[in-house]
Amino acid sequence: MPLLEFRNVVKRFDGAAVLDGVSFSIEKGEIFCIVGPSGTGKSVTLKHFVRLLSPTSGQVLVDGVDVSACSGRELAKIRGRIGYLFQGGALLAWKTVAENVALPLEECTRLKRGEIDARVAEALAATGLSAAADKYPPEISGGMQKRAGLARAIVRRSDIVLYDEPTSGLDPVTALSIDSLVKTLNKKYGMTSVVVTHDLRAALSYADRIMFLKDGRVVECSTPEVFAGSSNPQTVEFLAAAGLGNGKIEERRP
Repeated sequence: MPLLEFRNVVKRFDGAAVLDGVSFSIEKGEIFCIVGPSGTGKSVTLKHFVRLLSPTSGQVLVDGVDVSACSGRELAKIRGRIGYLFQGGALLAWKTVAENVALPLEECTRLKRGEIDARVAEALAATGLSAAADKYPPEISGGMQKRAGLARAIVRRSDIVLYDEPTSGLDPVTALSIDSLVKTLNKKYGMTSVVVTHDLRAALSYADRIMFLKDGRVVECSTPEVFAGSSNPQTVEFLAAAGLGNGKIEERRP
C-alpha cells in the first residue's frame, strides 16, 4: 500500500478547476518531486495532505486513511506524522531560532522541557544551525531561515516531510546546500519527502520520481532517467525551457 496517494482529486476555486482529476501514489522512503509552471496546482497539492485544503471530489490518503474524512483526533494524528516547510519559512520574528524550532513540540506534545531542548538541539545540529540557536530570524540569512524552517519541520521526528519551494529566492550556492540537505535528511531519518520545486535540474539530480503537473493535470510521473528522455511533447517542451534535453541529467554538486 502506498504511503501517500491521490485518487482522482479535483479541486475547484470559484468554479475553476486547479486540480482536475489528479491521481498518483508515493512509496515510503521516496523523494518525490512535483514540478510544473506557476499556478498549476503544485502547492495546492501539498496542502491537501495536511487538510489545509480539502478536495472538491476524490480522495487524499495518508497510509490508507482518507484525510478529508478524518475526525479531529484522527486528523491530529496524521498531522503529527507530517512536517511542513512553507515557502516563506513562516518563522516568528520575535522568537529565536531555537524557540521557533521548539514550537511544534511545545504546542503538540507533552514532552518535558529537557527533552524538548534535546530534540531542538538535535534538529539544529542536523541542519547546521547550532551556532544560530539564539539569533532572531531577521538576524540570519535567507538560507539560514530556510534551514530553521526545515529544523522545525523535522523536530517532531516526522516520517513525512512536505517542502514547498525550499530553494526559492536563494542564491545558487545556498540552494545547492538546501538540496543536499533534503537528500541527506531523507536518508538519515528514513523520511518520505515530497518536494514542490521550480528547479528542474535539482529535481533531476536527487528525486526518486518526478511528477510534472500542467493545467491541473498530471502530464508525466517517472524516474529522472525516464523523465529526462521523455518523448511526451509537453515534457520535452518543459525540459527545453529549462535548458535541458537530449535525455541528459546534469548532476549538481554543492
